[in-house]
Amino acid sequence: MSNAPAYKRILLKLSGEALMGDDSYGINRTVIERIVAEIAEVVGLGVQVAIVIGGGNIFRGVAPAAAGMDRATADYMGMLATVMNAMALQDAMARGGVPCRVQSALNLEQVAEPFIRGKALRYLEEGKVVIFAAGIGSPFFTTDTAAALRGVEMDAEVVIKATKVDGVYTADPKKDPKATRYQKVSFDEAISKDLKVMDATALTLCRDQKLPIIVFSIFKEGALRRVVTGQDEGTLVHCD
Repeated sequence: MSNAPAYKRILLKLSGEALMGDDSYGINRTVIERIVAEIAEVVGLGVQVAIVIGGGNIFRGVAPAAAGMDRATADYMGMLATVMNAMALQDAMARGGVPCRVQSALNLEQVAEPFIRGKALRYLEEGKVVIFAAGIGSPFFTTDTAAALRGVEMDAEVVIKATKVDGVYTADPKKDPKATRYQKVSFDEAISKDLKVMDATALTLCRDQKLPIIVFSIFKEGALRRVVTGQDEGTLVHCD
């Protein structure tokens, strides 16, 4: 099987939950180092990598206190959690020898650059990984939507969503032993069947911009490399 990359530039959507491994919340150092090693392998193939990171692993720890809180306030707290994750990921990449920059949609210049599209594109062309934090900087929008938007803005060829499940299934594989993995599924089918690929806003944006999505498991060793080299890994969500 060829190791030549199928994509020149990707947008990797990394959930906050992926960073905590089997812990109840927070960042698991062993897990984040393994994820960085997977990303470094792809960068080594010459693929330009942009990342949108979530904040669920940190926000989960304060979620009980956020119950009943004003939605916009809670969403801003979630954005700040993504900044913390981006800083942790940047630090792990620096220790792993991967050049990396963090850009934030919120103005936090002491810890991250502001999001500037032209500068982010230049970093990618220079071979640096760019991590986008704080979603799109507005409440009521998920980091899935941020991934779709940044993917379009960065002229990415594909949005790759890293999850705990190795693709999109006909039903929840944990509950239904007969559930089967889709190798490919259209955007319209994913939306009409509510297959939980991403939220509806993100799916619709990707569909309208003809930006395919691949859903895969970040916990399968070598899976990210197999995705970017075009092997049968995960589920491709595509236009008809």
